[in-house]
Formats: sequence, C-alpha cells, structure tokens
Amino acid sequence: MFFNMRNSLIGLFALLIPIMGSAQQVPNDSTGKYYLPPMAKPGEGALLESQLIYELDNRPTPQVHASTLIETPEGIVSAFFGGTHENNPDVGIRISHLVNGVWSWPEEIVNGVQNDSLRYPCWNPVLFQPEGKPLMLFYKVGPSPTTWWGMLTTSDDNGKTWATPRKLGEDPTIGHIIGPVKNKPVQLASGRIINPTSVEYIINGNEQDWMVYFEISDDGGDTWEMIGPVHDGVKFDAIQPSILTYADGRIQAISRTKQNVLSQIWSADEGETWGEMTALDLPNPNSGTDAVTLKDGRQLLIYNHSTKNGKEPKGRNILNVAISENGKDWKPVMTLENVPVEDGYAYPAIIQGSDGLVHITYTYNRRSVKYAVIDPKKL
Repeated sequence: MFFNMRNSLIGLFALLIPIMGSAQQVPNDSTGKYYLPPMAKPGEGALLESQLIYELDNRPTPQVHASTLIETPEGIVSAFFGGTHENNPDVGIRISHLVNGVWSWPEEIVNGVQNDSLRYPCWNPVLFQPEGKPLMLFYKVGPSPTTWWGMLTTSDDNGKTWATPRKLGEDPTIGHIIGPVKNKPVQLASGRIINPTSVEYIINGNEQDWMVYFEISDDGGDTWEMIGPVHDGVKFDAIQPSILTYADGRIQAISRTKQNVLSQIWSADEGETWGEMTALDLPNPNSGTDAVTLKDGRQLLIYNHSTKNGKEPKGRNILNVAISENGKDWKPVMTLENVPVEDGYAYPAIIQGSDGLVHITYTYNRRSVKYAVIDPKKL
C-alpha cells in the first residue's frame, strides 16, 4: 500500500514538474505586475504578418530611424530618415510604397541641403492626410533637436511626387514651428487639426529641458496656433506625445519621459487647455511610443515595456503592444520583439487601416524598418 501510494505520488509530482516549470517561465516585467506575452509569431494569433521593408544585406543607407506610415487610396506608404548615422549631414527622408505585398525601394525625396556648401541632417518624418487637402509630409531640418525647424512638403498623387518643401514658420513663444515632432496629428470632427509636438531646450549650458506643446490649425494646416507648454517641466521631462480621442470629446496625450514611466495629459476642449500631467502605470526607457484610437473605441499603444535598468531584455530591446478601454488601465497583449540587439527596436508608428487591420512600422536595430499587421479583433 505504501509502495503504491509512494509511486503514485512520485508519478503525480513528475507530471507537475513541467507545469510548474512552465509557470516559472511565464514572462513578467521587472515589477512582477504585468504579464508580458512571449514574442509573437507571424500567422499565429493577432499578428498576421511581419517583414522588413528592405533586407539587412541590401540597405540604401547604413542606418535608418523614425518611421511613419499612412494609408492612401493606393495603399500603405512609409517614410523614415536614413544616412550614415543620426545627425550626420547626409541624412535625408526616404519614401517606400507597399505594392502587392512588396515594399518599393526607398527613394530619398527631401534632404537638408541649404546651399552648395552647407547641408543639415533631416529628422523625424510624419505623414498625415487631412480632409480635402493634399497628403502632408512633415519633417525637421537642422543640426540637432535643440536647433531644428519644421518643414512641410505635400503630394497630390498619394506620395509618388512631392511639392517644393517649405518652412512651417515661426512662433513668438518657441521660435521655429516644429510640426508634429514624431507622431501623427489628429483631425477632429470639427475639422481642427492638432499636431502633438515638443521642444528640447538647452538649460545650464548643456542640460536639456523637455516640454510638450500642441499646434492647432482650424484652416486645414495653412496656419498654426501654439498651445503650451502644457506642463511645468518639474515633475516630468516629456516629449513626443501621441494623441488619443474619446467618444465624450476628451483628448488624451501620452508622452515618453526621462522618469522611467509614460506620462499622460488630458484636454476636454479640443486641445485649447490641458490638465495636469501625470504618470501612466507603464514603464518607459526614455524611448518613443505611438498610439491609435481604434474604430471600436479601444485604445492601442505600442511602446518599449522596460526601463534602462535590470536584466535583458531591457531598454529598447523589447517592443510591446498594450490595449485599454479608458486610457488609464492598460494590458500588454503582444510582444513584437524581445531579443537583444545592438541598437534595439524603437520609434514605432501605428495606424488602423480602412480594412480594420492595424499597421505598424518601427526601427529594426537601426539597420532597417519593420512592418507588421495586427488584427485587433484577435487582441
């Protein structure tokens, strides 16, 4: 009897070992608060596909960063900056079109040439399609983010050809108008366009003070009114907001910070005034994010669920998608990347297409841009 019971207990314990072991391997963030799904595989679950816009062994430039994407009547278009490395004068803005499931070769469409002897780098393109207007491509030109200025070029043929670029202008509160600093504008039902932007000031000689602003246009983007800064810069050094909208008319902006968390700030009057900036309960390794309001009212955020500290994957070596119904309570639902590489996975862009699918691009180890498609109904 004892022998049989003992054998039964041993057998039961043996069966439990794999279960216990797998439980110990469940991926969690460094706080133990969030369950992070294992890295998603294309064709399984919500991730429908994932591909590089161009292969690593056939690159148009040594490095690339800061992608943006838009859906046009002729398909998805992406833009990004590329050159020898970020802030090198040879960095220009390149465009690629998704045609029959294949991305076209990225062609440079604008650069920072000032004259025969002076060229500045380009930065952070943002594609946007306002109602009744040509396709817009915002970007920055200048030696650094503390000295750059906003530029705009437009296209009447879905991004095939582009008009002569122009400066966005000046504002007495900040100097150069920047345009959307990284993430896409939103156009409200009233027609108002809001550019999520930010400024990196130099203080005390070399320290940077990060402040969030918004640019508002009620004439389709012809002129802009500056709103901000919308926080005091004491509690949060925040930049690069993305905007989410809600059925009750409120607007939420989520920003990256130096404080190891994402920040949020809300407006109830179409961006005219903003409340207090507070922390979201999500980590941030001082890396860019993006977000989109889905047609079903849910909010989708793409971000690095990490800080710079702790064990790998940390910093920009993990890239995640989280979902929320109210903008305050977020649940990580997908891990797109979690294998450490030299330059990480960063600066994502996210939109929802007319087919209801979510389209994403992001920097892949600074060597290429990765494109992914998600079915939000499966999240």
